[in-house]
Amino acid sequence: MSKTNNFVFWALYVVAWLIFAGLCIEAGGLLVNFFFTLYNPEFVQNLYQKLDLIQMYKESKLAFFGIYSFILIIAILKACLFYIVIRLMHKMDLSKPFNDFVAKQISLISYYTLSIGLLSHIARLLVKNLMHHGFVPDNLNEFWVKDHAFILMGAVIYIIATIFKKGVAIQTENDLTV
Repeated sequence: MSKTNNFVFWALYVVAWLIFAGLCIEAGGLLVNFFFTLYNPEFVQNLYQKLDLIQMYKESKLAFFGIYSFILIIAILKACLFYIVIRLMHKMDLSKPFNDFVAKQISLISYYTLSIGLLSHIARLLVKNLMHHGFVPDNLNEFWVKDHAFILMGAVIYIIATIFKKGVAIQTENDLTV
């Protein structure tokens, strides 16, 4: 592999770590925000993203826990997705990329991406429905804006994972015949 490709790969590895750190901070901040909403609601104005759902909590605990569950699950899934990407990039041998580990990791990435997209879409529909009943504030749409992009990206990555699985099978067959 050329030095340019190696440099780009390691630069992307560093970027993946930075994104992972940011997503972990976001998920942790939202989790702290959730607990403060339950136990010390007056302090929520000073917390991360000022996600103040106190009014929803007072009106409907079911809606509050449902919406916050979607927010937390999606944030945690995004962090897990980038952890898998980092693990893939760290252990992948670029001189021989077609192996079982890479194929499994790419499949996992496609499942996580598709799950994020589907959960975001469901949450967006739920929020849209709850807005008609006056439960949900407008600042929640930022948590699932790109649901269609995640669904499409998950499908594309699944196709790539299938190609990688076939590449592993062909490489294994070639290794056995030589």
